[in-house]
Amino acid sequence: MTDIGATLREARMRARIDVSEIEARTKIRAKYLRALENEEWDLLPGPTFVRSFLRTYAQTLGLDDKALVEEYRLRCEPPSEVEPQAAVASPRRPRGRPMPRVSGPSRGYVLAIAGVSALIVLLLIGLLSGKASPVKTASSGHRHARHAVPASAQGSSPASSHQAYEVSRVALSFAPTAPVYVCLIGDNSRKVIPGVIIQPPYTPITYHATRFELTLGNNAVTMYVDGKALTVPASSQAIGYSITKSGRKLLAPGEMPTCQ
Repeated sequence: MTDIGATLREARMRARIDVSEIEARTKIRAKYLRALENEEWDLLPGPTFVRSFLRTYAQTLGLDDKALVEEYRLRCEPPSEVEPQAAVASPRRPRGRPMPRVSGPSRGYVLAIAGVSALIVLLLIGLLSGKASPVKTASSGHRHARHAVPASAQGSSPASSHQAYEVSRVALSFAPTAPVYVCLIGDNSRKVIPGVIIQPPYTPITYHATRFELTLGNNAVTMYVDGKALTVPASSQAIGYSITKSGRKLLAPGEMPTCQ
């Protein structure tokens, strides 16, 4: 079993790097770096940020970040309860017993036979009565005109709905000045940036949605909302925003997305 804290500390000491230098490189506060080395998980903001800090710290020291994060998951995070529920909800069918087949004609076949029979009856009636023309369903001398449905009753057209959607969309991009954790959620709960660390040099990508929810690990980034540059105030904790066409709104810690 890997000793996470000792692995980080020994790698840093072998490289002759002080904690303050790691803090300057990663933008992770020194007290959090020491908490990682001492495995004092209660001093860290939460499991999401522990995993993010572990990845960044391990990558900076040239360690296997995936192995350290997986070790943290196994040792410190509670087991998931999804698998037992799924096993109860979907029992297996015993082997050797074929699925029963429903005998008899399908409903569509019966309806088709009924339609053909009705058509044959109508043709026989027409031939016996000596009428060559189809039976009229309306009274003679009167024609039924088609009533046009007003445009207001038909609802908005697809073109107008698409235009309204485009108008309400907001454009968002990032320009990091140092390594920063980003979790970005777009429309329909889609993970646009699935909880990764971006750092310079970084080619900006513009994302579009009617609403974004965002979590940032620190303030080392400039956001561009519809082309307007917005800085992020300094904070010792993670920072979260809700961004729409009307502007950005600060999220409480319990409202911030985690991308997990």
